[in-house]
Amino acid sequence: MSQKSEIISTLNNLIETLKDGQEGFKQSASGVDDPQLKSTFDMLSLQRSKFAGELQSEVVNLGEPDPEDSSSVTGSMHRAWINVKSAVTNRDRHAILAEAERGEDVAVKAYKDAMEKDLPAPINDIVTRQAAEVKSAHDKIRSLRDAAAQT
Repeated sequence: MSQKSEIISTLNNLIETLKDGQEGFKQSASGVDDPQLKSTFDMLSLQRSKFAGELQSEVVNLGEPDPEDSSSVTGSMHRAWINVKSAVTNRDRHAILAEAERGEDVAVKAYKDAMEKDLPAPINDIVTRQAAEVKSAHDKIRSLRDAAAQT
C-alpha cells in the first residue's frame, strides 16, 4: 500500500470512528432528562461531526474524491455504542454515561493508533489537536459517570 493510500485509510478509519461517536452522542442526548447533560451530549455530537468534516477535507485534498461518510457497521466503535440504545430506553443516566465512556475508550485508542502512523505534518497537527479534544471529552464523560454513580 502506498504511503498516500495508508494516510487516506488512516483518516477514513478516524472518520468512521467520529461518525460512530456522533451518532452515539446523539442517541445519548435523546435518553437523558437532564438539560445540561443533554447539552453536553449534543455539543460532543456536533464536535465529532466537525472533526469528521475536517478529516474528510484532508482526504479530498489527498486526491480521494469519496472520503468515508458513514459510521462503521461492524466496527468495535459501533459495538461499543450499541449498548447506548438499551441504556437510553431505560433512561439510566449512569448506564448511558458508562456506555458513552466505553465508546470514547475506542475513540481515544483510534487516535492513539493514528498518531503512531507517519502522517504529513499538517495532517498530524489536525489529528493531534483532535486527539487532545477527544481525550478531554473522554475524561469529562468519565467524571460525569463517576458523579452519577454517587447519586
